[in-house]
Amino acid sequence: MNGAVLSRRLFMSGCAAACGLRPLTGLAQKADQSGDNPTSQDRFGSQDVLTPPQWNKLDPAVDRALEFLSRSQSRDGSFATHVSGQPAVTSLCIMAFLSRGHLPDQGRYGKQIARAIDYVLGTQASDGTIMLQRVGRGRSAYFEGNYNHAISGLMLGEVYGMTQSRRHEQIHKAIESALKLSRRQQLMPKRIRAERGGWRYMRRYGVTDADLSVTAWELMFLRSARNAEFEVPQQWIEEAVQYVRNSFDPKEGGFLYGLKGEDRYVNRGMAGAGVVSLALAGEHDTEMTKAAGRWILRSSFRRYNRSRHTEDRYHYSAFYCSQATFQLGGNYWFGFFPELLDVLVENQQRDGSWPAESNGNDNKYGNLYSTALTVLTLTPPYQILPIYQR
Repeated sequence: MNGAVLSRRLFMSGCAAACGLRPLTGLAQKADQSGDNPTSQDRFGSQDVLTPPQWNKLDPAVDRALEFLSRSQSRDGSFATHVSGQPAVTSLCIMAFLSRGHLPDQGRYGKQIARAIDYVLGTQASDGTIMLQRVGRGRSAYFEGNYNHAISGLMLGEVYGMTQSRRHEQIHKAIESALKLSRRQQLMPKRIRAERGGWRYMRRYGVTDADLSVTAWELMFLRSARNAEFEVPQQWIEEAVQYVRNSFDPKEGGFLYGLKGEDRYVNRGMAGAGVVSLALAGEHDTEMTKAAGRWILRSSFRRYNRSRHTEDRYHYSAFYCSQATFQLGGNYWFGFFPELLDVLVENQQRDGSWPAESNGNDNKYGNLYSTALTVLTLTPPYQILPIYQR
């Protein structure tokens, strides 16, 4: 799909959202006729992605959440969080608005989205890294650095086709510089051959030099930039995808966070991240992805905001598993999303937010982070963000 077609599709989706319309899904979407989505019938059969009562739950929940986020934006355009989580959290909030079809400089939230984009652009360093420079060189800088960089790069790749003139050129330069930084990080020496192609922290830490959590975000950034017609060599993507394949554990039937020592475990987030990562490479229906899909179906999210592992995050995991089951379609989607939709709607706060993550590691990022992630968890049926379209 070329940039012009991409921009036009996003513009029309945004207009639909601004007018209160819902993008069509399932067989009603008619995308098969244009060749944009040739396998929707294979994935969902004769069923629509959601029933009318489910749409009636989804739409107001998402719209209330976005209204909460809009009221919470800071004067500088950011969305408040712990300093180590910027600009990633602001980027997730931007993508939450985009996932409902809202566009920069247009419609109800247009000016707010544009201000947030400018904030993220202002955090990029001369070496291409997208992160708050005042974090310095301490623990937060190298632990969260690649998360901030990749998530922000992904957002810029998604919004690139929706912007014009000065900001469009700024984003172009920012993505080109960010891609170079990502490649340098990808090529950092790995002590384990099977970790080649992956990413971890900005400095060596522990027994592993790559993990699936960081790698999935970096891979999404590369794919988003490539979809926007930036030059991203296939080799970069193939090396990353091979690391993801190496992360699959046949005995567990899921994807590992890391390949060695205490990092060698499967949790809900990594099961979903592995499926999404391989789906970006066109590997939707492999034995690996289907096995991980079955693993997800056995791992309920019914107990809201509860962790199943010391390194398990509820909202982060729900986001990945929702995107993963949509990619897999069929019984994976219908066996997973309706229950999750009910749980999330039941636990939405009166102000439209969702509570901060209960897990101690992510609790510091606050409820703007959890709310943005939850919106992205709920919006796969809209099929607006290009990176998550199948």
